[in-house]
Amino acid sequence: MKNFKKIGFIVLAIVIIAQFFSPEKNEGDVATLAAFFVETKPPENVKKIIAATCFDCHSNHTVYPWYNSITPVNYWLNHHIEDGKKHLNFSTWSSYSLKKKAHKMEELYEEVEEGEMPLKSYTFTHAEANLSKEQIEAIVTWGKQVQADYKQQMITE
Repeated sequence: MKNFKKIGFIVLAIVIIAQFFSPEKNEGDVATLAAFFVETKPPENVKKIIAATCFDCHSNHTVYPWYNSITPVNYWLNHHIEDGKKHLNFSTWSSYSLKKKAHKMEELYEEVEEGEMPLKSYTFTHAEANLSKEQIEAIVTWGKQVQADYKQQMITE
């Protein structure tokens, strides 16, 4: 029993000390997202959906939930954000080539259409990110049009 108390105390001390360490936050300027909206011209309903369901993990601006203050949860969230930005970063959209933009747009609407995005782990804590059939259809329709526009631009260049 004495060893159990010592081990418990050590674990508690480690958990408390760990709270003083956290990864760097993804709190870039939200203005970096404007270029994406200007270029892709989403309807207002799609714009709201994307802002509510995609930007936390796929941009340089994350709105963090309260539980991000808890280590190791903050490291887990940071991993998701870094991984998301590696696949698609709306904040750097203007730096993508036309070919890459067309491809990323295709991936975007396909992932949403197939129910792969947003992640279940995200919708578990962000109920507003659960997409209805109508919302999915709106994103897919818009995404296909944007992709077609990029493809047309590639032909004319």
